[in-house]
Amino acid sequence: MQLAEVIGTVVASVKADGLEGVRFLIVQPLDRDLVPRGFPVVAADAVTMAGPGDTVNVVASREAALALPVPFVPVDHAVVGIVDHVERDR
Repeated sequence: MQLAEVIGTVVASVKADGLEGVRFLIVQPLDRDLVPRGFPVVAADAVTMAGPGDTVNVVASREAALALPVPFVPVDHAVVGIVDHVERDR
């Protein structure tokens, strides 16, 4: 599981079976200091309420497909939580 920031949305008029009604978001992965790291990715919104500016939890690979209502759909990343607060010990 990784933290990311939602930086945009994706509109897809044609989707694979099982992805009807699933929103897609552009998320920027963050490092442990909440600084952007790497390239943005497209993630399916499994919580159905994340939006631009939100800090979210993202999972990848098989776990991403399992987070959606229809399991084993073709997705690489999924938003599985909206982060309210981050606190870490140094």
